[in-house]
Amino acid sequence: MGDRFKNTEDQPHHRGLHKVIKWRLGFGQEPRKRTPNRADVPRLDNDGAALVGAPHASLTWIGHASYLVQTNGLSIVVDPVLSSRIAVVPRNVAPGLGYAALPRLDVVLLTHNHMDHLDLPTLRQLGTEPLYIVPKGIEAFLRRRGFPNVRELGWWEHTSVRDVRFTFVPSQHWSRRGLLDEDKTLWGGFVIDGEKRFYHSGDTAYFGGFHDIGKRLGRIDAAMLPIGAYEPRWFMKAQHMNPDDAVRAFIDLGARRFAAMHWGTFRLTDEHLSDPQLHTRERWSAERLDEARLAIPAIGETLLLE
Repeated sequence: MGDRFKNTEDQPHHRGLHKVIKWRLGFGQEPRKRTPNRADVPRLDNDGAALVGAPHASLTWIGHASYLVQTNGLSIVVDPVLSSRIAVVPRNVAPGLGYAALPRLDVVLLTHNHMDHLDLPTLRQLGTEPLYIVPKGIEAFLRRRGFPNVRELGWWEHTSVRDVRFTFVPSQHWSRRGLLDEDKTLWGGFVIDGEKRFYHSGDTAYFGGFHDIGKRLGRIDAAMLPIGAYEPRWFMKAQHMNPDDAVRAFIDLGARRFAAMHWGTFRLTDEHLSDPQLHTRERWSAERLDEARLAIPAIGETLLLE
């Protein structure tokens, strides 16, 4: 890999600054959509009381790609972002769990270093007590910022905390934190294997790796998959799935349950903030999949896996 990481599939990307400017100015392959910065998104008040000592494995959507996973007595948060804004982008909906509502955290998982997934203000609030499990290249970044309890993984590597196994798996994406560090750190998703098996994809385009993940690591009880931040397709297809892609990925994984994420919280792209849930339901119906297997939770909602 040299000094930069690469995807498992060699797909063209549109990450250059000139492409960003082209998109932002509306000079793409189709006219740029102009949608509102705000939208009503379902949200529940969750004070966290039911999460303390929860007897069943569960998922709670905090917003964007942030999920609280509870299994085997562990409380695990993935890509926690509780800040009111990311750079200049304000939050559309408050987090489903505030800091005071979070249970005592055992593990923090980070899928990659983009600011809407690795949010330093949030991590500083969560503190140094949890174990941080991160992609290659991010351990040094966190240690320099005062986080001593960090383990770093490459694709298909794993580590365990008590009786829960964490495997870092490929995604089709990229990394960058500054102007000169593109792809210097790895990106991916996590399979969390305890009393139930969970998968969090991180940010990803559709790729053949979904089938490999399901085949290599076994039947997944719940797959947390992104359904938003996908327009315009000429710009986003190589880095983010749209709802059609997400449903296709779910089928490839062979998972039991779909748990949607990465929509409604921050307006990062051109689709309307409420579109992803509508299009996901349409695609689900078109594929004639069991409605009971689809979960598009409200922000703050807890899904029990009994």
